[in-house]
Amino acid sequence: MAVPRRIPVRFEDVFPHGAYVLGVEAANDFDKVRAGVADPQQRDKETGARVWTVRVLDPDPAARQAEMKVKILGETAPLVPDAMPGMPFRPVLFDGLSVLPYVDTNSSKPRQAFSLRAVSMRPVGPARRTNPGVAA
Repeated sequence: MAVPRRIPVRFEDVFPHGAYVLGVEAANDFDKVRAGVADPQQRDKETGARVWTVRVLDPDPAARQAEMKVKILGETAPLVPDAMPGMPFRPVLFDGLSVLPYVDTNSSKPRQAFSLRAVSMRPVGPARRTNPGVAA
């Protein structure tokens, strides 16, 4: 059995309490930044597509960290959904979510870490009835 480098996961498994977008920014390639390249945006190694970082708030009380980053590939930045009336945050869903495990060696003690990538981001739609034939 071949284990893929990126492991597909369900949105509900990663964000059981939902996810709220805080912002979208271009992911910088720090080697390009140091070299003074005019376009320092990170590119995907396999496809060459631009990499965008979506900052996400995870409201799960059991989460190890409240803010996470999800990377999305594309020539243009993913659109941040409109604010929902009465809510300070913008709830989103990520399609095609995958996890890439790695060893973080940036601290004095190496640790297991992971990065998240999604194919796309979309706003949370209105609630749908599971049985449309039954009156609410």
